[in-house]
Amino acid sequence: MHRIFTTSVASVYPLYLAKVERKGRTKDELDEVIAWLTGFDATELRRRLDEANTFEEFFAGARLNPHAASITGTVCGVRVQEVEDPLMRSIRYLDKLVDELAKGRPMDKILRGGPSMAQPAPHPT
Repeated sequence: MHRIFTTSVASVYPLYLAKVERKGRTKDELDEVIAWLTGFDATELRRRLDEANTFEEFFAGARLNPHAASITGTVCGVRVQEVEDPLMRSIRYLDKLVDELAKGRPMDKILRGGPSMAQPAPHPT
């Protein structure tokens, strides 16, 4: 088992956020990318971060976007599409999406033209 599996997503989220903000992107954009990949709406994402879900717990509860398989390329010298372990592949997908966001790639390209799996947040009445 890889150590990252038992690392809390909440401990890595600020690093993702700092990376994208340094490059002029926003927290909302980061959350949109996470929602697209996992199907978590803003409330569910916040709850999972507050509960300090491990990456294993986080992705066990996710509804991985069916377009996620179209995420290709390398992260830390590893081709994401060649990662055999499903959990590690999901983590690499997330890393790749964060990298693309930080590099300024247009959001429609990052999201692979597919809709988010997250349910829209209800509008306040």
